[in-house]
Amino acid sequence: MEVQALLITFREALEALLIVGIITSYLKRVNHQEYTKYVWLGAGLAVLASFGVAILFQVVLTGFAAMGSETYLKIGIMFVSAILLTQMVFWMAEHSRNMKKSVEGKMDQFITTGNVVGMVIHSFLVVLREGVETVFFFAAITHGNIGAAMKGWGAVTGIAVAAIVSYLFFKGTMRIPLKTFFKVTGAFIVLIAAGLLVQGISMLQDLNIIGSVMPHVYDLTWLLPEHPIDYEHYLRDHGVAPVFSGEVGVFLKALFGYSSMPSIEEIIAYIGYFVVIYLLVTSRNTNKKNVEQPTTVQALEPKTKKVM
Repeated sequence: MEVQALLITFREALEALLIVGIITSYLKRVNHQEYTKYVWLGAGLAVLASFGVAILFQVVLTGFAAMGSETYLKIGIMFVSAILLTQMVFWMAEHSRNMKKSVEGKMDQFITTGNVVGMVIHSFLVVLREGVETVFFFAAITHGNIGAAMKGWGAVTGIAVAAIVSYLFFKGTMRIPLKTFFKVTGAFIVLIAAGLLVQGISMLQDLNIIGSVMPHVYDLTWLLPEHPIDYEHYLRDHGVAPVFSGEVGVFLKALFGYSSMPSIEEIIAYIGYFVVIYLLVTSRNTNKKNVEQPTTVQALEPKTKKVM
């Protein structure tokens, strides 16, 4: 859970800090630093609002638990989180290149009209979006215990690393292109999303909401049990300890959705998810190449002198 929280918090906090940093750096460059305080005001209010959303979310989860429907809500959150995480990766890959230009253009409009309220609202919405997404993802990876994720070392470390990276970026000491940087971190986020998808399917099968053609395709408990309890049971039943500890299995299950005895549906969903991601990436790259190439026959033909 902590590693998941670190990666998610790092990504979300970094996106927010980069946008706020672009805004404040631009205001400084155009000699309008007097507006900086309004940008930070909006960001600060968004952080407070995010905590409010976390508390509200926890209350809702507690209410569902009282009605005996908590598990169904958790499953829904897992599936929605998997979709949102995937969308987040593609959105950032698409907009990271033009993010600076887009943000500065919006700031120009606010400066020209003297729209202080607009600046506050803009920075508020930018940071709030990342905060709400973080709360939602925390609910998914902790199965509803948002407070545990917020207090853990993963979330704190993620925010600290994001702050350091954004500082180095704006000081000019970090030369890694944003697009490449987000591609690398995006790959880990996609793995987390795939894990959440598979865990959701596994929970549906445990509740007998959906069946299975083949409940256990293989059994890797002898090699890597997915929980310490499975480790102890295997040792008790066979007299031989599995190769790896159940603690390792818990870590991999939390991070990537590992299962020592997956159903055929879980395997198909896991592989199918990456096939869909591959097709989306391929389609996106193909469309981008088509846009960059000449679209008319005239543009492709060499220019010739007109004969009188």
